Amino acid sequence: MSEYLPVLALRGMVVFPKMMLHFDVGRDRSLEALRSAMKNHQHIFLVAQREIATDKPVLEDLYEYGTVAKICQILRFPGDNTRVLVEGVSRAKLKNLMQIDPYLLGEIEACETPNIRVSDVRKQALLQSARDAFSVYAEVAPKLMPDTIINVLSNNDMGELADYIAQNIPTDYTNKQAVLEELHPFRRLQTVCKILSRDANVYEVENELHEQVHEQMDKNQRDYYLREQMRAIQNELGEDEDTRSEADTYLEKINALSLSEEVSEKLKKEAERLAKMQYHSAESTVARSYLDTCLALPWNTTTKETTQLSRAKKVLDADHYGMTKVKDRILEIIAVRQLKHDVKGQIICLVGPPGVGKTSIGRSVAEALGRNFARLSLGGVRDEADIRGHRKTYIGAMPGRIMTAMAQAKSKNPVLLLDEIDKMSSDFRGDPSAAMLEVLDSEQNHAFRDHYLEVPFDLSEVLFITTANTLDTIPRPLLDRMEVIELPSYTTEEKFHIAKKHLIPRVLEKNGLSKKSLKIQDAAIYQMIEGYTREAGVRTLERELGTLCRKAAKKIVDHKVSSVTVTRSNLNEFLGVVRYQTEKAEIREPGVVNGLAWTSVGGEILEVEVNLVPGSGKLEITGNLGTVMTESVKAALTYIRSRADYYEIPNDFYKTKDIHVHFPEGATPKDGPSAGITIATALLSALVQIPAKSNVAMTGEISIRGRVLPIGGVREKTMAAYRNNIKTIYIPAENMKDLEEVDQVVKDAITFIPVEHVDTVILGALHWDHKLKADVESSVVSSHSDVPTEHNNERTRAVIRQ
Repeated sequence: MSEYLPVLALRGMVVFPKMMLHFDVGRDRSLEALRSAMKNHQHIFLVAQREIATDKPVLEDLYEYGTVAKICQILRFPGDNTRVLVEGVSRAKLKNLMQIDPYLLGEIEACETPNIRVSDVRKQALLQSARDAFSVYAEVAPKLMPDTIINVLSNNDMGELADYIAQNIPTDYTNKQAVLEELHPFRRLQTVCKILSRDANVYEVENELHEQVHEQMDKNQRDYYLREQMRAIQNELGEDEDTRSEADTYLEKINALSLSEEVSEKLKKEAERLAKMQYHSAESTVARSYLDTCLALPWNTTTKETTQLSRAKKVLDADHYGMTKVKDRILEIIAVRQLKHDVKGQIICLVGPPGVGKTSIGRSVAEALGRNFARLSLGGVRDEADIRGHRKTYIGAMPGRIMTAMAQAKSKNPVLLLDEIDKMSSDFRGDPSAAMLEVLDSEQNHAFRDHYLEVPFDLSEVLFITTANTLDTIPRPLLDRMEVIELPSYTTEEKFHIAKKHLIPRVLEKNGLSKKSLKIQDAAIYQMIEGYTREAGVRTLERELGTLCRKAAKKIVDHKVSSVTVTRSNLNEFLGVVRYQTEKAEIREPGVVNGLAWTSVGGEILEVEVNLVPGSGKLEITGNLGTVMTESVKAALTYIRSRADYYEIPNDFYKTKDIHVHFPEGATPKDGPSAGITIATALLSALVQIPAKSNVAMTGEISIRGRVLPIGGVREKTMAAYRNNIKTIYIPAENMKDLEEVDQVVKDAITFIPVEHVDTVILGALHWDHKLKADVESSVVSSHSDVPTEHNNERTRAVIRQ
């Protein structure tokens, strides 16, 4: 049954039935509701508003459930303040607001308690749980009235106990509203238990934090008291820790360095700040660290450089075999220094596969120049602050890696080796490669500002040597600032000399052996290079030599022998079976052709396989290929179709045969256009069922008209062919100029045939029958006169070999 009562909206509080509560009333609507209630049996409907900040609530701003209360007393205070004492009567539901002004008048419906039976056992268990939860809460919560605890322990009515606890604990009004809206006494008391448990946990954490803060304050006060006592004792003993004298010491060091005006002024200002600080304060520690870091830098310290070319060349040759370009560049620096003393520092980038000596050459360069040396690895660096440092306002701030390396070098003209510059990355903290732009720019690095130092430092006299495995991951602006020197893969002969001169003495010493106790014949070294390693550098070779030394040491100790001799025939006793077999020039099956590929660790042989099966003309391309390589297959197929008549193959082969082009080692991604002529040769080999020569390899891009276009990586590709016992290589004619970069030992072992059209490759690379070859050659040459035959290339081969 509904009735109409004045409505008073409560801010941040809830009134429960059978509970008495007083509160202040100040809003006009609320005062008018009180006046109206006093005229109507003193009954009023109290309901909480959802948001405390709402000043003039409407129906949507009020909760649905509230309490019908009786006004017991109204007290008026000066200043239009009114306090009212009410007693809750019953739960009720606000169905609608009949008016808003001058006061809220609502249609109220009484709430009936649902008649749901609960067993006595469950009832007693819940009552006990509620009392236990309240006891735990009372231990950690703000102090409760003793009467409250007694009433909780003595009340056996579930509904009244839930209302009483909710009314008397300082929990959030939303929690109290949840209790008020629960009509079933059993579930209402369960809700209260959950609130008590949750609030008790919160109070426990608050108490722990309060205790920690209190203990810290007590410790700080104790430390201050003891520090003051210590200062008084030191004053009596004449041992005062005076920051003024410490600052004077710093000022003397600053004046002795003869720094620039800007740097000197900054450091002196920091020293004066230190003089005004407490000795043990945190700020004084920061100031000391800053001054110590700045004064440790080599502002004016330089080392005298070597000016004798012969001595520098001797040092470089003693440590490294080969590397002609790098050595020549360093000797050029020394020569220029003799003619002009104020040459700024250079930036050199050494690019090459792993294990060719890029990192170790840096120390040799420093020794050859007579400079100090420092190395910093940039692999994995992804924070710009690693290069420029952190601003000293941060806790634990420190200078960047460049300034740290300069402090380690102890001179302003060292050789700084920036290792693995291609391995830098970036994230949300910044891009370190962008910070390197200033470091590696000779026009800017004379005033490099580290975030920690906040003053310019001159890096213009530093010789920067960077190393990388590939240039692809280096940003173009950064690469533009460096002089790139490419280090090629080692030839077998170079590896042999490196092993004899450097690796073997090193591993012998490391394993406690001597040249007398372990003798390795030259044939065994060559066998290790060719049969147990296949790499661009010499790291694997050094590991194999280490294995050999350990096996020999074990044999010397076990068998009580004085020395061990390793020959080609007994090498497998130490290193096991041969891992890599040298390819023999034997006839293969049709459709298999050797190509040449470039990778970041050097060149490799790339086989192309083509197979034909009866079908409907489907083209299948496999081997984890990129877009460019897939397009090369299509271009090669188009050309072969256009030359079907000349090679006497069926014109409809692309309709009656399914063609499958496969590149082995499918787990390795492959892309690039340089396999074009290899694909075309393999396709024709499969179509005419004539195998390709196994000691022939080729590289070059193909157009749909059969033209052979230039490619890159000639040096690495030819080195791979040399390692795999290839005797003939077909290369684009426009790449002939690149053969100047190829090692002489490779040019002596391999015949290079320059080609402008793919027909030249096809005619020379396949095992044609003599009569058939003559017929095909005649047909092909007659179709376009610019295709040279193999006989016309004899003169070119001779020129290349020279």
